[in-house]
Amino acid sequence: MARETKKRAPTRSSLATKLVIVLLLTAIGWQLYGLQGQVKDARAEKEAYARQVAEMEKENEALAADIAEGPTPEKMEEIAREELNLVTPGEYVIYDISN
Repeated sequence: MARETKKRAPTRSSLATKLVIVLLLTAIGWQLYGLQGQVKDARAEKEAYARQVAEMEKENEALAADIAEGPTPEKMEEIAREELNLVTPGEYVIYDISN
């Protein structure tokens, strides 16, 4: 007795299944598009922080050089002029109040 096997006919996906798959693919695409914008923003923020770090490193190097040089009369006068508004006798200070 030979056993007969029945061949199944390929089943057709229903319209609802196809619609669900299309909607899921659309939702995934939309999410990827949104994530792409977030990645772009994160890269710009990273570059801004990298520039900020580079500026701080330069400032630190300048401060380290000043410390290594030690206190000089010129440096002390520069600090007094910039931070304490030192004016030597005979100098005139003109303030711009137009801004």
